[in-house]
Amino acid sequence: MRYSFSPEWTEKAREIAKALEFSHILLERVSCVESRDTKTKRVIARIHTLGKVLQFGMQQQPFYVIELITEQFGKQSREDQVKTIVHELMHIPHGFGGGFRHHKPYVNKMTVEKAFKRLQETGFEF
Repeated sequence: MRYSFSPEWTEKAREIAKALEFSHILLERVSCVESRDTKTKRVIARIHTLGKVLQFGMQQQPFYVIELITEQFGKQSREDQVKTIVHELMHIPHGFGGGFRHHKPYVNKMTVEKAFKRLQETGFEF
């Protein structure tokens, strides 16, 4: 598997978080990378962070990385790509402490669609 930093999607993810007023997300501590040659067939994207004990031991603040699986993410429409980013951002908890929100009850198709509709209402450009 190969990774590359994605300045385009990093900026877009930060713009999405700002437009959705996800004020708990420290924009400068979120980035996106693209992965290639992965063996996964069903995963479109995933979010990563260092565990709390590693953050503590390294004396680092939380940082979240959204991994975009190029083979699957690239096949999506621009609208679905934005929904995927919204989905991954919704996994970041309000404490921004290095943990994750689970799919149930917070991150699911209904909550993502609701957030996406709010995003459209802001006039966000895809």
